[in-house]
Amino acid sequence: MEKTNLKTFFIKLIAITFSIIVVINVIFNLIFADKIEKLNSILSLDKSKFRSDLRNKIRNEIRNGLEKENILNQEDKVLLYKLYKKIQKEFADLENQ
Repeated sequence: MEKTNLKTFFIKLIAITFSIIVVINVIFNLIFADKIEKLNSILSLDKSKFRSDLRNKIRNEIRNGLEKENILNQEDKVLLYKLYKKIQKEFADLENQ
């Protein structure tokens, strides 16, 4: 009688442990796997294949942007112009010193 209770206990323990492992694995894959993959791609900047892929993506985005009539929206244009003017003033101040 006691052996069957112990056997049932271990079977339930193994089943519960296995279930917990499966649930944790599913949650990990759904939530964290995507983020870890992105983090790994950022950390692999030293690999030449990743750099060439990134370079090609940037080139494609530049080509797509050049095909548009306006690359920047009005707010971005104003911000960039103000930044340009400020940098231009700082260089003029540097020349005057």
